[in-house]
Amino acid sequence: MNPLRWLLVPPVWQALQHRAQVARQHGAGRLTLAFHLVWCVLAWSLLRLEMPGWQQVLQQRQRYYPHISPLRPRPLDFLRYAVQSLWLMVTLPLDNSARSERKRFNAFGPLFRWRQRLNQWLGNVPARLIASGLPARAERQLQRLPVRLRQGLFILTALVAGLLALLCISQPFSIATQFIFVLLLWGLAMLVRRVPGRLATMMLIVLSLTISCRYLWWRYTETLNWDDPFSLVFGLLLIGAETYAWTVLVLGYFQTLWPLNRQPVSMPPEITSWPSVDILVPTYNEPLSVVKPTLYAAMGIDWPQDKLNIYLLDDGTREEFRAFAASVGINYVVRPTHEHAKAGNINHALKTTCRSDYVAIFDCDHVPTRSFLQLTLGWFLKDHQLAMLQTPHHFFSPDPFERNLGRFRQTPNEGSLFYGLVQDGNDTWDAAFFCGSCAVLRRSALDEIGGIAVETVTEDAHTSLRLHRRGYTSAYIRIPQAAGLATESLSAHIGQRIRWARGMVQIFRLDNPLFGKGLKLVQRLCYANAMLHFLAGIPRLIFLLAPLAFLLFHAYIIYAPALAIAIYVLPHMVHTSLTNSRIQGRWRHSFWSEVYETVLAWYIARPTTVALFNPHKGKFNVTAKGGLVEQRHLDWVITKPYMMLVVLNIAGIGMAFWRMAYGPANEILTIWVSLVWVIYNMIILGGAVAVSVEARQIREAHRVEIAMPAAIARADGHMVPCTLRDYSDGGVGVELREPDALRENEAVSLLLRRGQQEFSFPCQVQRVFGRRAGIRLHALTTPQHIEFIQCTFARADTWALWQDGFPEDKPVQSLADIMVLGFKGYLRLAEYGPQPLRRLFRGLTVLLSWLATLLPQSIKPLPAPGTTSFN
Repeated sequence: MNPLRWLLVPPVWQALQHRAQVARQHGAGRLTLAFHLVWCVLAWSLLRLEMPGWQQVLQQRQRYYPHISPLRPRPLDFLRYAVQSLWLMVTLPLDNSARSERKRFNAFGPLFRWRQRLNQWLGNVPARLIASGLPARAERQLQRLPVRLRQGLFILTALVAGLLALLCISQPFSIATQFIFVLLLWGLAMLVRRVPGRLATMMLIVLSLTISCRYLWWRYTETLNWDDPFSLVFGLLLIGAETYAWTVLVLGYFQTLWPLNRQPVSMPPEITSWPSVDILVPTYNEPLSVVKPTLYAAMGIDWPQDKLNIYLLDDGTREEFRAFAASVGINYVVRPTHEHAKAGNINHALKTTCRSDYVAIFDCDHVPTRSFLQLTLGWFLKDHQLAMLQTPHHFFSPDPFERNLGRFRQTPNEGSLFYGLVQDGNDTWDAAFFCGSCAVLRRSALDEIGGIAVETVTEDAHTSLRLHRRGYTSAYIRIPQAAGLATESLSAHIGQRIRWARGMVQIFRLDNPLFGKGLKLVQRLCYANAMLHFLAGIPRLIFLLAPLAFLLFHAYIIYAPALAIAIYVLPHMVHTSLTNSRIQGRWRHSFWSEVYETVLAWYIARPTTVALFNPHKGKFNVTAKGGLVEQRHLDWVITKPYMMLVVLNIAGIGMAFWRMAYGPANEILTIWVSLVWVIYNMIILGGAVAVSVEARQIREAHRVEIAMPAAIARADGHMVPCTLRDYSDGGVGVELREPDALRENEAVSLLLRRGQQEFSFPCQVQRVFGRRAGIRLHALTTPQHIEFIQCTFARADTWALWQDGFPEDKPVQSLADIMVLGFKGYLRLAEYGPQPLRRLFRGLTVLLSWLATLLPQSIKPLPAPGTTSFN
């Protein structure tokens, strides 16, 4: 093809003229325009843009290159196109399914066919292994062996594997040998991660622990500078933090190795044999509007009404609560004194009024579903030693991380890992914790331990520990059967976590699970891991400050060559990330825990340290719910510690470049390793700052997304079928079949169905926009309000699929998301921070903004065939 073929095609010249005119209209300068035209000429000259593959790319240019505008050309657009094209070639799917985008981007296919062949070969290895019949034959041969012989083989295999692992961990290697070793283990991990099943997960854990243990062995034996006391102090602090992280990693692998995923047990068909239940709803200072939905839902639970007693426990002595309880026919309990906060409130009710066989406890903002008791009580009838059964704490409102970062329903929230995986793993080892709400307890077991524990501020976990010490069992069902409000502000969220951290450390001191009678070894380990988790504050701060020891004070915290540090540290991080992504991917995306822990680290470090030495210090703080955030703002009080850390890291970056210019030449690699570490810490700190910008929250009634058939009855009797798309305690959003079928301010009735029953609720149309309409509930009577809660919040299937709606974890994509998040944090700081900081970061953010335009961008997946997306 002639390189100058574009000169012989008049339409091409006309297209270039038109493009230049449009670009000029959008403000492009002469130099920018010249670069843009040169780029277009080169593209038409050197690339076969008339080929079908290129035509498909050009048709979806805006989707593949979302950050590059043809109407506002920039001088480095050619570099942006090149970087984005390489990114797409690496990240686009390679399979031949209908969802694959390889055919849509096949202009670059020949350049990367080696990757396709490699991935196909790796993907086919498990299938070929299964097709060979080797695993099945081996399993049959093992089953034929006597039980004693099988147990002996297992023990022998474990001993041999342990000895080999110990040899691999402790054997000194040269840098070249270490590189070959980690390369082999990485290749094995990349192969194993494609194999489904739990055996592959266990193999990944073994590989991860081998690499991590070898790294820690190397750190203890070869990297401490005993000749320099200053470097030794910093080095011991870092190795102590790493040892803590390794301990939590090992215990976490053990805790989540084999999640039980317990299923409900059906109740007996004879309803007369069902036990009596007391439902306790403790309150302190929450508004009545928050408490009403919980009580309305409790009143509609599917259970024999003569065996169901609902108690509103008012620790605030409010007359409006007494009047409300009397109006709806539930029990109202108030106590003359208010010691021991929530635990004392519940214990007072247990001693004075409650007499049923079982006790169900709900926080006042947790709305139970109708099926709660039928899904939980069956296990108590089956296992007479069962003292407590916990269900997840699910939240239908975004927590501060989700709201401030705009990630609600896009990324698993902070609590998803605990309620989605950790509690399920605890259940395997009979160590599921009581979490204070959404749980059922056996009254006789509770009486035996003297009621809810009051010695610590985490009365729930302490209560379950006491029950386990008495030989009782616990259970966990990972099916959301209640939903509540998340904390409304970052300060309230941090205050809640401080209370949890202090309480768990108090238990660690006052009733240490590692000692004392009554617990099995596996239970001790599960409890110990839960308590050690809250001691992460100081280790996290050490990791954020560690590279500054060398850059600012020239202290060798890792006394080893920079190349050795990279070869030991990077495999440890990669294997840990791969294994955790495999185990936790559904409930915690990679690298997000770094942001969560960094936000909390400064604030939990002091109270946990104080509680470790003085466990009786501290008090119970109630977590506020149902508040509003009137204006978007930067919470400067919360952000101050992060800003101090940011300034220190900026100083470290400055010193890094100074040392490169004026320091010894043999330290250049060490400086670069420290600089990369500092930049990573800066990204994480930027994410912490981004979380501190409180987004507006002006709704007291949070919207819950749903897809449920409904109908609207107009005043003239005409029925308008619709789909309920969202609801709150005060109104609903509907999607109509025809646009503008309703009028604003029109009085209508909303028709909802629950089972075979149909209910009507008076409403008023607030706004109409096309096929969407916002409708406000109007003057509901108490029975109608109860029925509305039963048709929406309390439906048995309302929350069942929420935990399965998150995308699959992709570590590389998660790292890119965290980098973007950190960049946004500094943009927010330049926007909302004090004037001196605005000036300090304005130049930095401008530079980072420009550099960010050169980074590749992820593309949105195409919708599956036959689906429709609604905005």
